[in-house]
Amino acid sequence: QVQLVESGGGLVQAGGSLRLSCAASGIIFRLNAMAWYRQAPGKQREFVASITSDGSTNYADSVNGRFTISRDNAKNTVYLQMNSLKAEDTALYYCNTKYMYLQRWGQGTLVTVSS
Repeated sequence: QVQLVESGGGLVQAGGSLRLSCAASGIIFRLNAMAWYRQAPGKQREFVASITSDGSTNYADSVNGRFTISRDNAKNTVYLQMNSLKAEDTALYYCNTKYMYLQRWGQGTLVTVSS
């Protein structure tokens, strides 16, 4: 059974930082690409960042240079370091992977940035 459990969200002032974590189980983590998505109130879910099994990364233009995705295969965990946060970064952040041909999602962790 695949499980993705996010943590680390919270309330932060604009310009501040947060680090999100996603602990994965039920998959061979080191072989899986992992990603972060977010969904703001009233908007569609959007891509934030991804990391392949060999560590290559990709970012949405809106977060490039401010967010950093990383992974620790020994801990089966993927991270999202978010710096210089803006009010428009407020959203529910989801961890994602594809396993057995299906997209898998966590329950999300809420990030609220006050201006």
